[in-house]
Amino acid sequence: MTDFALYLLRHGAPETPGLLMGRSDGLPTPAGIAACLDQADGLDFATLIASDLARSRLAAEAIGARRDIAPVIDPRWRELDFGDWDGQPASAVPPDALAQFWGDPDTNPPPNGERWSTLLTRVGAAIEAIDPRPTLIVTHGGAMRAALSYLCGFDQRQIWSFELGYAALISLRIWPGERRSAQIVGLWP
Repeated sequence: MTDFALYLLRHGAPETPGLLMGRSDGLPTPAGIAACLDQADGLDFATLIASDLARSRLAAEAIGARRDIAPVIDPRWRELDFGDWDGQPASAVPPDALAQFWGDPDTNPPPNGERWSTLLTRVGAAIEAIDPRPTLIVTHGGAMRAALSYLCGFDQRQIWSFELGYAALISLRIWPGERRSAQIVGLWP
């Protein structure tokens, strides 16, 4: 097995930005889809995968229509489930609870939400299932951070140390092995 390119593209801006959307299925704006199309334009990929949530899926469908590639919909690429916080602005969450979550999302998950380790496990399984050929995945910020943690070994503190704006693109070189690993080739926030 040889190495291959993996592109992680965050969905574009949703109609209601600034919320902890998690599993909320908000729609992307037309400008958000256009931003994803722009990011994908110069990429060479043979496989297109997307989260099943509309803000990612619709962008992938637009990219796929341009390339004549049908996206594979995979719910393992969903965002972290924010539980009781889902769909709320961060300002609606008690500041100490939010700080504890950002400091250690596995020990301090949102009430009735998903632990970081659960997200990491499902994204890791999705990564291991990818055919070894150039692949674009349209997903969410949390799933992208979980992929980087899984593939590059970033710890919880490191994974939150950089911005991943809407339509951010990360380019990786995936190396084969018993467990896949990666080198970051580029980041376009």
